[in-house]
Amino acid sequence: MNSNEFLPMSREEMAELGYEQLDFIVVTPDAYVDHPSFAAAVIGRFVQSLGYSVGIIAQPNWESADDFKRLGPPRYAFLLSGGNIDGIVNMYTAARRRRSEDVYSPGGKTGLRPGRPTIAYTARLKQAYKDIPVIIGGVEASNRRFAHYDYYEDKVRRSYLVDSKADLLVYGMGEAPLAEICGRLKNGESVRDMLGVRGTCVLRSSLEGIGEYVMLPSFERVAESKRDFANACRLIHQHTSPRGKILVQPHGDRYLIQFPPPLPLSTPEMDAIYGLPFTRRQHPSYKEPVPALSEVQFGIITVRGCPGQCAFCSISAHQGKRIQKRSKKSIVEEARRMAAMPEFKGIISDVGGPTANFYDATCLANNPETCTRSCLTPKPCPNLKVSHKGLCEVLEALEKVEGVRRVFIRSGLRYDYLMADKDGHFFDRLVKKHVSGQLKVAPEHVSGEVLRLMNKPGYAVYERFARRFEAATKKAGKPQYLLPYYISSHPGSTLNDAIELALTLKKQGFVPEQVQDFYPTPGTISTCMFYTGLDPMTGKPVYVARTPREKAMQRALLQFDQKRNWPLIREALREAGREDLIGPGGLVPAETRPSRKGRAGGSKAAASEKTERGGSKSRKKAHDDGIMTKKKSGKGAGR
Repeated sequence: MNSNEFLPMSREEMAELGYEQLDFIVVTPDAYVDHPSFAAAVIGRFVQSLGYSVGIIAQPNWESADDFKRLGPPRYAFLLSGGNIDGIVNMYTAARRRRSEDVYSPGGKTGLRPGRPTIAYTARLKQAYKDIPVIIGGVEASNRRFAHYDYYEDKVRRSYLVDSKADLLVYGMGEAPLAEICGRLKNGESVRDMLGVRGTCVLRSSLEGIGEYVMLPSFERVAESKRDFANACRLIHQHTSPRGKILVQPHGDRYLIQFPPPLPLSTPEMDAIYGLPFTRRQHPSYKEPVPALSEVQFGIITVRGCPGQCAFCSISAHQGKRIQKRSKKSIVEEARRMAAMPEFKGIISDVGGPTANFYDATCLANNPETCTRSCLTPKPCPNLKVSHKGLCEVLEALEKVEGVRRVFIRSGLRYDYLMADKDGHFFDRLVKKHVSGQLKVAPEHVSGEVLRLMNKPGYAVYERFARRFEAATKKAGKPQYLLPYYISSHPGSTLNDAIELALTLKKQGFVPEQVQDFYPTPGTISTCMFYTGLDPMTGKPVYVARTPREKAMQRALLQFDQKRNWPLIREALREAGREDLIGPGGLVPAETRPSRKGRAGGSKAAASEKTERGGSKSRKKAHDDGIMTKKKSGKGAGR
């Protein structure tokens, strides 16, 4: 494939396309992969579709300004994305240890990006071209647009617009704001004077002329008072709808001003974005594969938004609560383009979005844009239209595309929404045709209080779904199963709650291969609970497992079958007063005591006990890594 089929990454590629100077340059800490699952590609292609010339600077060396000059100065602005994943989350685990792989870099290599790319890159861009505006956006800037708790540093940090010294911040999905910003820049307006653009934040020394607003507690107050931090979190989440008010948060003698979110995209607008000429490949300059591409290369995004609003997830805050979907025609056309690629082997790996089966979810209320509550918890809202009819039609149409052999659904299935559908047609179709051996679902926990704080349905809903799935699978005669995910040490989870979860898993005969220790990512309600010990929506206290020791205990309990976890599990059970679960019929066997001969002669039993007690280096490393297991990459990292 020729490089001129991509957005240019060098002066030579610019010359091949006839560009002497680019209108906009997208800067990203990810490798340039021209695929609609990669933020820099979507933004670059979208701005290009507006009639502007666009280039890409991917993974520049941030230790000097030289790499940031490789394409010359843009005519209008640099568009700086922090990457598909927040920089700190991408670099560090929940145990604050450096990750061994970066799936958004060629060969999975680490060290090709700074921990805070939005801040580091802006500094170098200002050094290279002090008069060229820098507009920041993406997940990192969005989730850190207000004063926020930073888990890695264990402190409250200022807005990234303040710390980066950028000129404008675009939050959420950036197409609609960028269309307006690009037009206003072309008409001669300065970024520094730009006010009123939905989906943007600005920094000003005065509030004159901005209209009616809600004042949040200042950075200084939220940094000192956890109660003020929780109040700010509540106000922010109460104004996440497009009908929300302007929010203002003082930072010293300046004001961070957030204008309301953009209106949801229409189906024609969604079709136009995903119909752009993505090559679905990494840039040919890379000599090694970018691991993240293999997971999504032949998947199709059908929707944006999530009405589920899990407390630990930022998707609904970033993409919006309301479902925005593509037409069946647009989805089928994308499948035909994929089927024409020589690498395509006939398998569409995934059809969905943040949640696979919300394609038909619509709100029947008169003013849906004013509502900020979850559509599904504690039970489905009466105004929520539950249907899978349109999704079934899409799947059926995809199966008929020439060259397509199988169509799978792998992105998170919302089982409570599925169980609320009285029509069983989609459930049957899912089991018979669209499960690739295993179906990923996320019950997350079994404790009613923990699930309430997570904003997830009660565990009984999952149990009903699991029984129905098992029966339908058995009837279909297919070797497939559920792969449920659970979160350990989420705010509200005590040792007793973790024990309850472990006992439930043992009763089911299931031990998860992967357990996600709760990761306090910036901007979420769950992170606010973790930092403040308060539920921001009610102001009531919430139990939080803070110490590495207790977090390790809760995580170990979920994998009670692993011998290396037994000493820590026994410690947890004793601390919780559940010694009855140590020994026959319990979660772990009683502690073995080596014989006299073993103690004298170094028997296998003694060696085994030494290993079990943590005497080996591998045991120490397992503990430092958070007890278990392989880190989940791709979509799961943002859960």
